[in-house]
Amino acid sequence: MERRDFLKTSLAAGAALGFAPAMKGWIPSHNWDKYDFGSGPEVKDRLYQGPFPQYAPENFFGGMVIQYTTPGKQLLNCFGMGLTAYIAGDLGAPHVPGESLETTIDKLFRLPMATKVYIRPIWRHLQKRPGKLEPDDYWKITMDKAAEYGKRVGFRVMMNCPDIAENALPEFLYNKVKFTQLPGDWKTGQFASRANQDHRMPQFDDPYFIEAYTEMQQLLAEQYNGSPLIEYMDTCMYGFWGEGHAWPYEGNNFESDQKGEETFMRFFDIQNACWDKVPLLTNTQPDFSRVGNSSVVDKSIRTHNWLRTDTIFIENEQIEALANRPAWIGAAVECGMSDGTTENPPAWASSGRREYDDEGIPRSDAVMYHVKDVGANYFSLWNAHRINADGIMRYYRKHPTAMDDLASCIGYRIRPSWIWVPEEKSMGNHMIFGMVNDGIAGVPGVLRLTLFTDDGKVNVSGCLDPGYPKPQGVRQAMMTLPEGVDWNSGALKLKAELEVKGVRYPVPFACSQPLNPDGSLTIKGMINV
Repeated sequence: MERRDFLKTSLAAGAALGFAPAMKGWIPSHNWDKYDFGSGPEVKDRLYQGPFPQYAPENFFGGMVIQYTTPGKQLLNCFGMGLTAYIAGDLGAPHVPGESLETTIDKLFRLPMATKVYIRPIWRHLQKRPGKLEPDDYWKITMDKAAEYGKRVGFRVMMNCPDIAENALPEFLYNKVKFTQLPGDWKTGQFASRANQDHRMPQFDDPYFIEAYTEMQQLLAEQYNGSPLIEYMDTCMYGFWGEGHAWPYEGNNFESDQKGEETFMRFFDIQNACWDKVPLLTNTQPDFSRVGNSSVVDKSIRTHNWLRTDTIFIENEQIEALANRPAWIGAAVECGMSDGTTENPPAWASSGRREYDDEGIPRSDAVMYHVKDVGANYFSLWNAHRINADGIMRYYRKHPTAMDDLASCIGYRIRPSWIWVPEEKSMGNHMIFGMVNDGIAGVPGVLRLTLFTDDGKVNVSGCLDPGYPKPQGVRQAMMTLPEGVDWNSGALKLKAELEVKGVRYPVPFACSQPLNPDGSLTIKGMINV
């Protein structure tokens, strides 16, 4: 009853804000650059961000540069970015011959370049009966290891999966909903393992299905919404893997395309209401199955959730969405990579793709360079259907350059490149910070800056505009110190935090200069120019 009351209240609040479950309607394809998605997340305590005129007849701001930072290449483990080790992708629990399940998962957590992990269970691996979560061992081990290693988890719950023989739905739901076989079939060859399986679609708009789906989201949210273990959750879309399609099968099993869109917009609203502290990532998959993908993507942006894609060599409209998304929207790219063996080529090689191009560049390296091109926040370290930490490391030892390069720039990397103070005390007791971003993505939310001292006598805080600083340009922001505070006392520090859905996450500065243990920078007069 408490869960139902919570959801009704949340959806009612969403309706008041214009986010009601009512259908938005088909969104035609459009260029994303300068498209009006709104101004982004609400900014509280907005800092003054210019202009800063220096000479009369205008007001006097700025003055002399007293400190600077330069780019650092250190691996960052902060919220909203990172190389991501896949614990489970399409096949459920990972299996490596001769290893225990715990050992296999532990080795994936210990990949040195991975700061996040990802897990994609089918529904029945999390819930066996109504009203209770009973996750399989690989889920429980993953959460335990996340706490041990300090690496957050991204995840999705699949309501259909063509790679697992058992149906994705829990038994109590499987026995009560209708299933439909759509026209089409899997081809032999690359997809031979799928050709003989049952790929019927459940009736997603069945009231019993919707009720069970709502309860599953509530049960998970009660335990993990706002948990320090969780990085993000993918939206649960239509069809195979929850990506929004049932390729290669034609059509859908709704009474109309409009009913399909209506259903999955409703699912999004349910999920968004439950996960009000966790960003949701929606797949940019084009609407092959005509179930409203464009509407779900559009609403994801307008509710300040994020995007993902399941490959990088993909339709141009997916690249458009990822590469030109609003600066405050995070994006994840998933793409299987080689395990470093030529005698056992990666999964995609069997479909006629080559491991190396004509210039001898490994395909997996080419993938990583294209991940940079779209400005991603996350990238998968994933041997597709052969999940194995040894495979990732074998490839890395043979071809370290592209992965090292991506690890040093993925996501956002923030630092105060310039710090100014007035030349004369009569001009005020303020400081101006020229914030830069050496990463490839905008800040996926709102960046908060705080000037403080350990004794608490100074605690001045405020925010930049959503998405700033961007990978190109300098965002200047002014902060005013309390009267009588000496900026050059050696006690003043600057720290940064990322605000996403009302939750703050510490962001260490990505600079070459030494930082304090909490990632903050001590203010000190190091130059006078």
